[in-house]
Amino acid sequence: MPAATTYLDYNATAPLRAEARAAMVAAMDAMAVGGNPSSVHRAGRIARRILEDARADVATLAGALPDEVVFTSGGTEANSLAIMGTLASKSVARLVVAATEHASVLEAAQASGADVSIIGVDADGRVDLAAVDLAALSSNLVEDTRPALVCVMASNNETGVIQPVADVVAMVKQAGGRVHVDAVQHAGKRSLAPLLDAHTIALSAHKIGGPQGTGALIARGKATLEPVLRGGGQELRRRAGTENVIGIAGFGAAARVAAANIAAYVALAEMRNDLEARALAIAAATGHSGAVICPAAERLPNTSCIAFDGLAAETLLMALDLAGICVSSGSACSSGKVAPSHVLQAMGVAPDLAKGAIRVSLGWDTTADDIDRFCTGLEGALVRMTSTRGDLRAAGE
Repeated sequence: MPAATTYLDYNATAPLRAEARAAMVAAMDAMAVGGNPSSVHRAGRIARRILEDARADVATLAGALPDEVVFTSGGTEANSLAIMGTLASKSVARLVVAATEHASVLEAAQASGADVSIIGVDADGRVDLAAVDLAALSSNLVEDTRPALVCVMASNNETGVIQPVADVVAMVKQAGGRVHVDAVQHAGKRSLAPLLDAHTIALSAHKIGGPQGTGALIARGKATLEPVLRGGGQELRRRAGTENVIGIAGFGAAARVAAANIAAYVALAEMRNDLEARALAIAAATGHSGAVICPAAERLPNTSCIAFDGLAAETLLMALDLAGICVSSGSACSSGKVAPSHVLQAMGVAPDLAKGAIRVSLGWDTTADDIDRFCTGLEGALVRMTSTRGDLRAAGE
Protein backbone atom coordinates (compact mmCIF):
# COMPACT_ATOMS: atom_id res chain seq x y z
CA MET A 1 0.00 0.00 0.00
CA PRO A 2 1.07 3.63 -0.42
CA ALA A 3 2.62 5.21 2.65
CA ALA A 4 -0.58 7.20 3.26
CA THR A 5 -3.71 5.05 3.01
CA THR A 6 -7.22 6.44 3.36
CA TYR A 7 -9.51 3.61 4.38
CA LEU A 8 -13.15 4.18 3.44
CA ASP A 9 -14.33 0.57 3.16
CA TYR A 10 -15.79 -0.12 6.60
CA ASN A 11 -18.73 -2.04 5.13
CA ALA A 12 -16.28 -4.59 3.72
CA THR A 13 -14.49 -4.96 7.03
CA ALA A 14 -13.79 -2.57 9.86
CA PRO A 15 -10.32 -2.18 11.39
CA LEU A 16 -9.75 -4.25 14.49
CA ARG A 17 -10.66 -2.16 17.51
CA ALA A 18 -7.97 -1.75 20.17
CA GLU A 19 -10.41 -3.14 22.75
CA ALA A 20 -10.98 -6.26 20.67
CA ARG A 21 -7.27 -6.84 20.20
CA ALA A 22 -6.65 -6.41 23.93
CA ALA A 23 -9.42 -8.88 24.75
CA MET A 24 -7.99 -11.43 22.34
CA VAL A 25 -4.48 -11.08 23.77
CA ALA A 26 -5.88 -11.42 27.29
CA ALA A 27 -7.75 -14.57 26.22
CA MET A 28 -4.55 -16.02 24.73
CA ASP A 29 -2.72 -15.35 27.96
CA ALA A 30 -5.53 -16.82 30.09
CA MET A 31 -5.59 -19.95 27.91
CA ALA A 32 -1.82 -20.35 27.69
CA VAL A 33 -2.02 -23.88 29.05
CA GLY A 34 -4.96 -24.76 26.81
CA GLY A 35 -8.57 -25.23 27.76
CA ASN A 36 -11.64 -26.39 25.85
CA PRO A 37 -14.78 -24.55 26.99
CA SER A 38 -16.62 -27.89 27.06
CA SER A 39 -14.13 -29.38 29.55
CA VAL A 40 -14.97 -29.36 33.26
CA HIS A 41 -11.45 -28.91 34.62
CA ARG A 42 -10.02 -25.53 35.62
CA ALA A 43 -8.51 -24.73 32.22
CA GLY A 44 -11.82 -25.53 30.58
CA ARG A 45 -13.71 -23.38 33.04
CA ILE A 46 -11.43 -20.41 32.25
CA ALA A 47 -12.20 -20.81 28.55
CA ARG A 48 -15.91 -21.15 29.34
CA ARG A 49 -15.87 -17.95 31.38
CA ILE A 50 -14.28 -16.02 28.50
CA LEU A 51 -16.87 -17.46 26.13
CA GLU A 52 -19.85 -16.63 28.32
CA ASP A 53 -18.67 -13.10 29.11
CA ALA A 54 -18.46 -12.42 25.38
CA ARG A 55 -21.85 -14.02 24.85
CA ALA A 56 -23.35 -11.58 27.33
CA ASP A 57 -21.78 -8.62 25.51
CA VAL A 58 -23.09 -9.76 22.13
CA ALA A 59 -26.52 -10.36 23.65
CA THR A 60 -26.55 -6.81 25.02
CA LEU A 61 -25.74 -5.38 21.59
CA ALA A 62 -28.57 -7.43 20.05
CA GLY A 63 -31.09 -6.82 22.84
CA ALA A 64 -31.22 -10.57 23.40
CA LEU A 65 -30.74 -13.04 26.21
CA PRO A 66 -27.33 -14.72 26.40
CA ASP A 67 -28.76 -18.17 25.69
CA GLU A 68 -30.27 -16.80 22.47
CA VAL A 69 -26.76 -16.19 21.06
CA VAL A 70 -25.36 -18.96 18.84
CA PHE A 71 -21.73 -18.32 17.91
CA THR A 72 -20.78 -19.08 14.29
CA SER A 73 -17.82 -18.55 11.97
CA GLY A 74 -19.34 -15.32 10.64
CA GLY A 75 -22.39 -13.68 9.11
CA THR A 76 -22.49 -16.09 6.16
CA GLU A 77 -22.76 -19.13 8.40
CA ALA A 78 -25.30 -17.35 10.59
CA ASN A 79 -27.51 -16.69 7.56
CA SER A 80 -27.13 -20.27 6.39
CA LEU A 81 -27.97 -21.66 9.83
CA ALA A 82 -31.08 -19.49 10.02
CA ILE A 83 -32.33 -20.67 6.62
CA MET A 84 -31.25 -24.31 6.61
CA GLY A 85 -31.87 -24.81 10.32
CA THR A 86 -35.39 -23.38 10.19
CA LEU A 87 -36.26 -25.46 7.11
CA ALA A 88 -34.87 -28.58 8.78
CA SER A 89 -37.10 -27.95 11.79
CA LYS A 90 -40.14 -28.50 9.52
CA SER A 91 -41.75 -25.36 10.98
CA VAL A 92 -41.86 -23.67 7.56
CA ALA A 93 -42.55 -24.97 4.07
CA ARG A 94 -40.90 -22.40 1.85
CA LEU A 95 -38.81 -19.26 1.64
CA VAL A 96 -39.60 -15.67 0.74
CA VAL A 97 -36.49 -13.58 0.08
CA ALA A 98 -35.99 -9.93 -0.83
CA ALA A 99 -34.29 -9.38 -4.20
CA THR A 100 -31.53 -7.23 -2.71
CA GLU A 101 -30.39 -9.65 -0.01
CA HIS A 102 -26.73 -10.52 0.44
CA ALA A 103 -25.50 -13.44 -1.66
CA SER A 104 -25.15 -15.56 1.50
CA VAL A 105 -28.94 -15.40 1.85
CA LEU A 106 -29.91 -15.60 -1.82
CA GLU A 107 -27.58 -18.50 -2.61
CA ALA A 108 -28.45 -20.41 0.55
CA ALA A 109 -32.13 -20.05 -0.33
CA GLN A 110 -31.60 -21.27 -3.89
CA ALA A 111 -29.49 -24.21 -2.69
CA SER A 112 -31.97 -25.24 0.01
CA GLY A 113 -34.24 -27.20 -2.31
CA ALA A 114 -37.24 -25.36 -0.88
CA ASP A 115 -39.78 -23.37 -2.86
CA VAL A 116 -38.42 -19.79 -3.07
CA SER A 117 -40.31 -16.59 -3.84
CA ILE A 118 -38.42 -13.34 -4.50
CA ILE A 119 -39.83 -10.04 -3.21
CA GLY A 120 -39.23 -7.05 -5.47
CA VAL A 121 -38.02 -3.66 -4.29
CA ASP A 122 -38.78 -0.08 -5.28
CA ALA A 123 -36.38 2.39 -6.89
CA ASP A 124 -34.89 3.11 -3.45
CA GLY A 125 -34.31 -0.57 -2.76
CA ARG A 126 -37.01 -0.92 -0.10
CA VAL A 127 -39.03 -4.13 -0.14
CA ASP A 128 -42.57 -4.10 -1.50
CA LEU A 129 -44.64 -4.51 1.66
CA ALA A 130 -47.69 -5.57 -0.32
CA ALA A 131 -45.65 -8.43 -1.78
CA VAL A 132 -44.45 -9.44 1.68
CA ASP A 133 -48.02 -9.56 2.93
CA LEU A 134 -49.18 -11.62 -0.04
CA ALA A 135 -46.26 -14.00 0.24
CA ALA A 136 -46.85 -14.54 3.94
CA LEU A 137 -50.58 -15.19 3.57
CA SER A 138 -50.50 -17.53 0.57
CA SER A 139 -48.56 -20.63 -0.38
CA ASN A 140 -47.22 -21.82 -3.69
CA LEU A 141 -47.40 -25.33 -2.28
CA VAL A 142 -51.05 -26.31 -2.44
CA GLU A 143 -50.43 -29.56 -0.58
CA ASP A 144 -48.49 -27.89 2.25
CA THR A 145 -50.04 -25.09 4.27
CA ARG A 146 -47.11 -24.49 6.60
CA PRO A 147 -46.00 -20.83 6.65
CA ALA A 148 -43.01 -19.20 4.99
CA LEU A 149 -39.69 -18.05 6.35
CA VAL A 150 -39.28 -14.46 5.14
CA CYS A 151 -35.71 -13.16 4.84
CA VAL A 152 -35.15 -9.40 4.78
CA MET A 153 -31.92 -7.59 5.65
CA ALA A 154 -31.91 -4.71 8.12
CA SER A 155 -29.85 -2.47 5.83
CA ASN A 156 -28.21 -3.04 2.49
CA ASN A 157 -24.46 -3.55 2.38
CA GLU A 158 -24.08 -1.78 -0.99
CA THR A 159 -26.46 1.19 -0.74
CA GLY A 160 -27.02 1.48 3.02
CA VAL A 161 -30.80 1.56 2.49
CA ILE A 162 -32.67 0.64 5.67
CA GLN A 163 -35.56 -1.78 5.31
CA PRO A 164 -38.93 -1.48 7.11
CA VAL A 165 -38.17 -4.58 9.15
CA ALA A 166 -40.64 -3.86 11.95
CA ASP A 167 -43.48 -3.65 9.41
CA VAL A 168 -42.34 -6.85 7.71
CA VAL A 169 -42.17 -8.70 11.03
CA ALA A 170 -45.64 -7.52 12.05
CA MET A 171 -47.16 -8.66 8.73
CA VAL A 172 -45.46 -12.02 8.68
CA LYS A 173 -46.12 -12.85 12.31
CA GLN A 174 -49.80 -12.03 11.89
CA ALA A 175 -49.87 -14.55 9.06
CA GLY A 176 -48.10 -17.16 11.18
CA GLY A 177 -44.81 -16.99 9.31
CA ARG A 178 -41.23 -16.54 10.51
CA VAL A 179 -38.70 -13.81 9.82
CA HIS A 180 -34.92 -13.91 9.51
CA VAL A 181 -32.99 -10.63 9.47
CA ASP A 182 -29.45 -10.21 8.19
CA ALA A 183 -28.23 -7.40 10.48
CA VAL A 184 -24.55 -7.78 9.61
CA GLN A 185 -24.26 -4.20 8.27
CA HIS A 186 -26.78 -2.68 10.66
CA ALA A 187 -25.27 -3.64 14.00
CA GLY A 188 -23.29 -0.88 15.66
CA LYS A 189 -24.48 1.74 13.17
CA ARG A 190 -28.13 1.95 14.08
CA SER A 191 -30.21 0.56 16.91
CA LEU A 192 -31.25 -3.07 16.62
CA ALA A 193 -34.48 -2.39 18.54
CA PRO A 194 -36.72 -2.50 15.41
CA LEU A 195 -35.47 -6.03 14.74
CA LEU A 196 -36.12 -7.56 18.13
CA ASP A 197 -39.35 -9.33 17.18
CA ALA A 198 -37.69 -11.25 14.34
CA HIS A 199 -37.17 -14.95 14.94
CA THR A 200 -33.48 -14.98 13.97
CA ILE A 201 -30.87 -12.24 13.44
CA ALA A 202 -27.41 -12.62 11.89
CA LEU A 203 -24.37 -10.67 13.14
CA SER A 204 -20.69 -10.54 12.20
CA ALA A 205 -17.75 -9.53 14.38
CA HIS A 206 -15.50 -7.96 11.76
CA LYS A 207 -18.11 -5.43 10.66
CA ILE A 208 -18.05 -3.82 14.12
CA GLY A 209 -14.32 -3.94 14.80
CA GLY A 210 -13.96 -7.51 15.95
CA PRO A 211 -11.87 -10.22 14.27
CA GLN A 212 -12.75 -11.86 10.98
CA GLY A 213 -14.07 -15.41 11.12
CA THR A 214 -16.49 -14.93 14.02
CA GLY A 215 -20.21 -14.21 14.04
CA ALA A 216 -23.47 -15.05 15.73
CA LEU A 217 -27.06 -16.00 15.07
CA ILE A 218 -29.59 -14.64 17.51
CA ALA A 219 -32.32 -17.28 17.88
CA ARG A 220 -35.09 -15.43 19.67
CA GLY A 221 -37.19 -17.04 22.39
CA LYS A 222 -38.29 -20.49 21.38
CA ALA A 223 -37.33 -20.14 17.71
CA THR A 224 -37.28 -23.65 16.25
CA LEU A 225 -33.86 -24.33 14.81
CA GLU A 226 -32.13 -27.57 13.85
CA PRO A 227 -28.31 -27.65 13.76
CA VAL A 228 -26.63 -27.65 10.36
CA LEU A 229 -23.25 -28.66 11.80
CA ARG A 230 -23.57 -31.82 13.88
CA GLY A 231 -21.17 -33.77 16.02
CA GLY A 232 -21.20 -32.09 19.42
CA GLY A 233 -23.36 -30.44 22.03
CA GLN A 234 -21.86 -26.96 21.79
CA GLU A 235 -24.05 -23.84 21.65
CA LEU A 236 -26.94 -25.67 23.34
CA ARG A 237 -26.79 -28.28 20.55
CA ARG A 238 -27.54 -25.65 17.89
CA ARG A 239 -24.06 -25.55 16.31
CA ALA A 240 -21.51 -28.30 16.81
CA GLY A 241 -17.78 -27.67 16.99
CA THR A 242 -15.40 -26.22 19.55
CA GLU A 243 -15.96 -22.47 19.73
CA ASN A 244 -13.33 -19.98 18.56
CA VAL A 245 -12.80 -18.66 22.09
CA ILE A 246 -10.08 -16.14 21.23
CA GLY A 247 -12.02 -14.71 18.29
CA ILE A 248 -15.22 -14.64 20.32
CA ALA A 249 -13.43 -12.72 23.07
CA GLY A 250 -12.63 -10.05 20.48
CA PHE A 251 -16.22 -10.15 19.22
CA GLY A 252 -17.54 -9.53 22.72
CA ALA A 253 -15.24 -6.56 23.27
CA ALA A 254 -16.15 -5.06 19.89
CA ALA A 255 -19.85 -5.55 20.62
CA ARG A 256 -19.49 -3.77 23.95
CA VAL A 257 -17.80 -0.76 22.34
CA ALA A 258 -20.18 -0.71 19.36
CA ALA A 259 -23.26 -0.74 21.59
CA ALA A 260 -21.96 2.32 23.43
CA ASN A 261 -21.03 4.30 20.33
CA ILE A 262 -24.01 4.12 17.96
CA ALA A 263 -24.52 7.89 18.28
CA ALA A 264 -21.04 8.48 16.85
CA TYR A 265 -21.97 6.45 13.78
CA VAL A 266 -25.23 8.35 13.36
CA ALA A 267 -23.23 11.59 13.33
CA LEU A 268 -21.28 10.39 10.28
CA ALA A 269 -24.25 11.30 8.06
CA GLU A 270 -23.10 14.91 7.89
CA MET A 271 -19.64 13.89 6.69
CA ARG A 272 -21.14 11.44 4.19
CA ASN A 273 -23.46 14.10 2.78
CA ASP A 274 -20.51 16.45 2.32
CA LEU A 275 -18.59 13.74 0.49
CA GLU A 276 -21.52 13.08 -1.84
CA ALA A 277 -22.06 16.73 -2.70
CA ARG A 278 -18.38 17.23 -3.44
CA ALA A 279 -18.14 14.04 -5.49
CA LEU A 280 -21.03 15.10 -7.72
CA ALA A 281 -19.47 18.55 -8.20
CA ILE A 282 -16.14 16.95 -9.13
CA ALA A 283 -17.89 14.65 -11.61
CA ALA A 284 -19.61 17.58 -13.29
CA ALA A 285 -16.41 19.63 -13.40
CA THR A 286 -14.51 16.81 -15.09
CA GLY A 287 -17.17 16.13 -17.70
CA HIS A 288 -18.80 13.11 -16.11
CA SER A 289 -22.40 12.43 -15.16
CA GLY A 290 -22.57 11.30 -11.53
CA ALA A 291 -25.43 10.27 -9.27
CA VAL A 292 -25.89 9.25 -5.66
CA ILE A 293 -27.96 6.07 -5.51
CA CYS A 294 -31.20 6.56 -3.51
CA PRO A 295 -30.12 9.83 -1.84
CA ALA A 296 -33.54 10.52 -0.32
CA ALA A 297 -34.01 7.07 1.21
CA GLU A 298 -33.30 6.34 4.85
CA ARG A 299 -29.78 4.96 4.79
CA LEU A 300 -27.02 3.92 7.11
CA PRO A 301 -25.26 7.15 8.08
CA ASN A 302 -21.86 5.92 6.94
CA THR A 303 -22.72 4.49 3.52
CA SER A 304 -22.70 6.12 0.10
CA CYS A 305 -23.18 4.48 -3.29
CA ILE A 306 -22.07 6.87 -6.04
CA ALA A 307 -22.32 5.98 -9.72
CA PHE A 308 -20.60 7.53 -12.73
CA ASP A 309 -22.44 7.04 -16.01
CA GLY A 310 -20.42 5.28 -18.69
CA LEU A 311 -17.38 4.54 -16.52
CA ALA A 312 -16.17 1.14 -15.33
CA ALA A 313 -16.10 0.94 -11.55
CA GLU A 314 -13.14 -1.45 -11.67
CA THR A 315 -11.03 1.12 -13.51
CA LEU A 316 -12.01 3.88 -11.10
CA LEU A 317 -11.23 1.67 -8.10
CA MET A 318 -7.75 0.93 -9.44
CA ALA A 319 -7.08 4.63 -10.00
CA LEU A 320 -8.23 5.43 -6.46
CA ASP A 321 -6.15 2.59 -5.06
CA LEU A 322 -3.04 4.02 -6.71
CA ALA A 323 -3.83 7.27 -4.87
CA GLY A 324 -4.04 5.37 -1.57
CA ILE A 325 -7.86 5.41 -1.37
CA CYS A 326 -9.61 2.18 -0.31
CA VAL A 327 -13.24 1.92 -1.43
CA SER A 328 -15.29 -0.87 -3.02
CA SER A 329 -17.60 -1.69 -5.87
CA GLY A 330 -20.62 -3.57 -4.55
CA SER A 331 -20.15 -6.32 -2.00
CA ALA A 332 -16.65 -7.29 -0.89
CA CYS A 333 -17.84 -10.90 -1.02
CA SER A 334 -18.23 -10.49 -4.79
CA SER A 335 -14.70 -9.26 -5.46
CA GLY A 336 -13.31 -10.55 -8.73
CA LYS A 337 -16.73 -10.72 -10.36
CA VAL A 338 -17.45 -8.49 -13.34
CA ALA A 339 -21.22 -9.01 -13.31
CA PRO A 340 -23.27 -5.92 -12.45
CA SER A 341 -24.62 -5.57 -8.92
CA HIS A 342 -27.79 -7.60 -8.41
CA VAL A 343 -28.85 -4.96 -5.90
CA LEU A 344 -28.73 -2.12 -8.42
CA GLN A 345 -30.37 -4.32 -11.04
CA ALA A 346 -33.27 -5.08 -8.70
CA MET A 347 -33.66 -1.34 -8.07
CA GLY A 348 -33.90 -0.65 -11.79
CA VAL A 349 -30.73 1.44 -12.02
CA ALA A 350 -29.73 1.95 -15.67
CA PRO A 351 -26.96 -0.50 -16.69
CA ASP A 352 -24.51 2.18 -17.85
CA LEU A 353 -24.89 3.92 -14.50
CA ALA A 354 -24.81 0.74 -12.42
CA LYS A 355 -21.52 -0.48 -13.90
CA GLY A 356 -19.86 2.75 -12.73
CA ALA A 357 -21.06 2.49 -9.11
CA ILE A 358 -18.65 2.57 -6.18
CA ARG A 359 -19.37 2.24 -2.48
CA VAL A 360 -17.74 4.55 0.06
CA SER A 361 -18.27 3.56 3.69
CA LEU A 362 -17.04 5.60 6.63
CA GLY A 363 -16.20 4.52 10.15
CA TRP A 364 -15.30 5.64 13.64
CA ASP A 365 -11.78 6.71 12.63
CA THR A 366 -12.86 8.66 9.52
CA THR A 367 -11.90 12.34 9.58
CA ALA A 368 -12.57 15.41 7.46
CA ASP A 369 -9.03 15.00 6.11
CA ASP A 370 -10.00 11.53 4.83
CA ILE A 371 -12.90 13.07 2.93
CA ASP A 372 -10.56 15.70 1.47
CA ARG A 373 -8.10 13.02 0.35
CA PHE A 374 -10.89 10.99 -1.23
CA CYS A 375 -12.14 14.01 -3.16
CA THR A 376 -8.63 14.88 -4.33
CA GLY A 377 -8.05 11.29 -5.43
CA LEU A 378 -11.43 11.14 -7.17
CA GLU A 379 -10.75 14.35 -9.07
CA GLY A 380 -7.36 13.10 -10.23
CA ALA A 381 -8.82 9.76 -11.30
CA LEU A 382 -11.70 11.33 -13.23
CA VAL A 383 -9.40 13.83 -14.94
CA ARG A 384 -7.10 11.01 -16.10
CA MET A 385 -10.06 8.91 -17.25
CA THR A 386 -11.44 11.88 -19.20
CA SER A 387 -8.06 12.42 -20.83
CA THR A 388 -7.72 8.73 -21.69
CA ARG A 389 -11.20 8.66 -23.15
CA GLY A 390 -10.39 11.73 -25.25
CA ASP A 391 -7.16 10.16 -26.49
CA LEU A 392 -9.01 7.00 -27.51
CA ARG A 393 -11.61 8.99 -29.37
CA ALA A 394 -8.90 10.97 -31.18
CA ALA A 395 -7.11 7.78 -32.14
CA GLY A 396 -10.35 6.40 -33.50
CA GLU A 397 -10.77 9.41 -35.72
